[in-house]
Amino acid sequence: MKNKTFRKDRLAVTISLAMGASMMSPAVLQAQEDAALEEITVTGIRASLDRAMDIKRDAQGVVDAISAEDIGKMPDTNLAESLQRITGVSIDRRNGEGSRVTVRGFGPDYNVVTLNGRQMPAANIEATSASASRSYDFANLAAEGVSGVEIYKTGQAKLTSGGIGSVINIRTARPLEQDDMVLNLSAKTIHDTSTTEGDSLTPEFSGIFSTKFADDTIGVSVATSFSERHSGSAGAETPSGWYTIPGGQGDWGSIMPDNPNFENAPQEGDIYSVPRGVGFAFNEVQRERTNAQLTLQWAPRDDFEATLDYTYAEQDVEQQSNAMGAWFNGVPVSGSFTQGSGNGGVVAPIVYTDATGADVTFNAGAWGSVNENKSVGLNLAWNPTDKLSLEFDYHNSTAENGAKDGRGTNNTIAGVQYNRAATTVDYSTDVPTVSFDFINGQGFDPAQMLTSGTSFRNSYMKHEIEQTRFDGTFEVEAGPVKSIDFGVGYTDSANRSAFANAQRDTWGGYGSPADYDDSLFVRESMASALDEFGSASSSDMTPYYYAADFQGMIDAISAIAAANGETISPCGTVLCASSDWQVDRTLYEEQMAAYSQVNFAWEDAAMPMHLAVGLRYEDTEVTNPGTLPIYDRIEWAGDNEFVAVANGSQPINFKGAYDNLLPNIDFDISLTEDVVARASFSKTMTRPTYDNLQGGATINQLLRFNGGTGNLGNPGLLPYESTNFDLSGEWYYGESSYLSVGFYNKDVENFIGTTSVEQTLFDLAHPAQGPRYDAAVAALGTDDPAQVRAYMESLYGAPVVGDAAEGDPSAVFTLITPVNEKTAEIHGFEVALQHVFGDSGFGGQVNYTTVDGDVNYDNTNTNKGEGVENQFVLFGLSDSFNLVGFYDKNGIQARVAYNWRDKFLTSSFDGAGERNPIYTEAYGQWDISASYDIQDNFSVFMEGINVTNETTRAHGRHENMLIAAFQNGARYNLGVRYSF
Repeated sequence: MKNKTFRKDRLAVTISLAMGASMMSPAVLQAQEDAALEEITVTGIRASLDRAMDIKRDAQGVVDAISAEDIGKMPDTNLAESLQRITGVSIDRRNGEGSRVTVRGFGPDYNVVTLNGRQMPAANIEATSASASRSYDFANLAAEGVSGVEIYKTGQAKLTSGGIGSVINIRTARPLEQDDMVLNLSAKTIHDTSTTEGDSLTPEFSGIFSTKFADDTIGVSVATSFSERHSGSAGAETPSGWYTIPGGQGDWGSIMPDNPNFENAPQEGDIYSVPRGVGFAFNEVQRERTNAQLTLQWAPRDDFEATLDYTYAEQDVEQQSNAMGAWFNGVPVSGSFTQGSGNGGVVAPIVYTDATGADVTFNAGAWGSVNENKSVGLNLAWNPTDKLSLEFDYHNSTAENGAKDGRGTNNTIAGVQYNRAATTVDYSTDVPTVSFDFINGQGFDPAQMLTSGTSFRNSYMKHEIEQTRFDGTFEVEAGPVKSIDFGVGYTDSANRSAFANAQRDTWGGYGSPADYDDSLFVRESMASALDEFGSASSSDMTPYYYAADFQGMIDAISAIAAANGETISPCGTVLCASSDWQVDRTLYEEQMAAYSQVNFAWEDAAMPMHLAVGLRYEDTEVTNPGTLPIYDRIEWAGDNEFVAVANGSQPINFKGAYDNLLPNIDFDISLTEDVVARASFSKTMTRPTYDNLQGGATINQLLRFNGGTGNLGNPGLLPYESTNFDLSGEWYYGESSYLSVGFYNKDVENFIGTTSVEQTLFDLAHPAQGPRYDAAVAALGTDDPAQVRAYMESLYGAPVVGDAAEGDPSAVFTLITPVNEKTAEIHGFEVALQHVFGDSGFGGQVNYTTVDGDVNYDNTNTNKGEGVENQFVLFGLSDSFNLVGFYDKNGIQARVAYNWRDKFLTSSFDGAGERNPIYTEAYGQWDISASYDIQDNFSVFMEGINVTNETTRAHGRHENMLIAAFQNGARYNLGVRYSF
């Protein structure tokens, strides 16, 4: 390790005392000793900042860190929320809690997470599809068992590959590095203001015990934690997305420029969108998280140390959902739009009335999932000579996530009332106001409510990693060459993603309202449920929604099925999810790696310098066996809904391979005792997501009049490869204080863009595209879907099925497929300031990161037309800002933190598979914490998260084009901590 430049630390004070003791008077010597003791007893927030600052200063390349104030005492209740305080790091939130991280604009799938240097598996599940993500969810791991986190922003030969954005290493405490005995116990109660049905107070407990004995040759540590949290969310959304149209063109839902019923009707050259529907969602979540880690260490000699550890993490999640919504069939009748620019641009609805006559839905869902992580590892460190250090590391880790029971991992039962005549939506506020016109002036009436279709989805993911590493360092001490690092590694990764959907397409209604007791539908206040949005209490907002009883609807549906002798699910007359997977893919990756790095140092130069030159070689083989469903017909299931029906499955087996050379050069120079300049060059890589690598085509079962959509994988994809340049300067100008300024640039090749191809898969005849359909339209004199469908059912039976023999053409599917097609440049600046105001106890941190690139989304491009390709963009690019102020003295600690992230692009496809952007709007959040030491080893503390009740919002091409707006509430913790 390179030497530190001089500063006032414990070592410096000790040396000063030793050298000057004989020359000092007793009074002066006593004063120096008192100063030394002051330095030694620095603890708390300031001590953790000192440790993080030392890591940054002494690191090779650009590294930032967070260190616990004490063992088991990270500065935030959630690791992701701690990481967001680091320069250049932003987070995604789920249920109001930090979940995944974005570093320098590169999202969760571009960052690798390791635990004590070992790559961790991740098991994510999606609501309506098989999971594709490699990203690690930090909500799985409690902060109490972590001693620190390091974020490597530049590549290093020794680091696990896969992170263009960063490699994030989570460190846990090891017993031989601690005091003779450590005992830390913590208990707190959690009050989450977002829940309306859960417990107002829930518990959290944690404990850490560490000891060593046998002359400090054996160490044992145990860390455990358990937390229960009840939370909720409520908001509005456009679940089926928006339909985009060029002004002046006739299309589904189009509005002609001379339409007198619309103020500022879209004109020729304008780009506008109309909604496919509107909805409100109300969710409740109960989560139990259990973490445990056992670590055993044995160091029989000074030159040998063995460490055996086992880590366990489990998240048990229950969720209930209610939703009210209305779907639109492209029948705009009146309203107003934003003023166009006159030379083409995006205009959006302000007020929009759709005259689709159909149902209002009152959906209900309830499901549970368990995410379980296990890791066992062995590390052997041996120094056979004074010059040679060797290390062997092995771990076998598994992450598994899936349903708790037959409800699956996501479901919905549609409660309906068929008396809607028109719907008016005002999009001028954060949450749009919605009002309904009913047939014959009726309103909501539980006596008219029943159910229609149901969907029980089941998602499963299991990721196993077996990793072996052999690392070594040889101390050379020959001129400027100080040491040589080397190593080899092998990683065997197996990821299985599966999905099944047991769906009933009885969207026209099941049974009659008499079959459903009125008590199944309970009226709730819209203003109370959405109390953080002022528009919810507007006179233009429908004042109520109806919360449907999930289990009650299941029982009512089962009674109808039993009376009819009807099988409605894999469980017969009872609704349940299926484990007969429609998508079941397993991706195997074998990774061989070898690296070497030469470390140079010029310590005696006027300006001490360090240089590291390394090269890592990676060889990856990909194998993708699995099964995909086979479809044999298309049924006309609803007025504008067609369903592809599966019948059996087919095996797949695809392969791919690639290798990469990843060099790195890191240079730093101490311009003065307190100023360090750095320059780094490196190449890093990120592997494609699992769905992109999957071979074969998967389709969405629900089709429209114009055909269907789906996805086509590409197992031959190459990984993203980034060439990185970093320049930075750091000024360590005082105790616990520094200023750093950095510039970074990333040139990324093999970016995976998406393109679309049109194919007629499975030769599925479409019942609404042939001569039978044309004849029905001619006979009726209208193309109204409801009338045409009823007429054809009278001729051909229900449901109407596509028939190639009758001339129905094969449905055309638009398949989105990934391709290596683009390069992009991402660059930005990072500025960070940390300052402590002497011995006052006050201090603070502030940092700001800019992210920019040549991959902006063009909102005026509809992505439609002959030969038009989908736009290539990079998601997650946004500036970020952090501000932390603290006080730490006399047993009192207090901290106020603000985190802000600018608007960023989340996706280029919205809810219906339409090529539309989704932007997450800028968001800032205030968090607070405080503690008081009643005794040296006993303290009380409180924490507040999102104390100002900030809300989140996402929109499409224009701010009025709502995608989702939700409130998640504030969370408060009160607890006690004992340490020994």
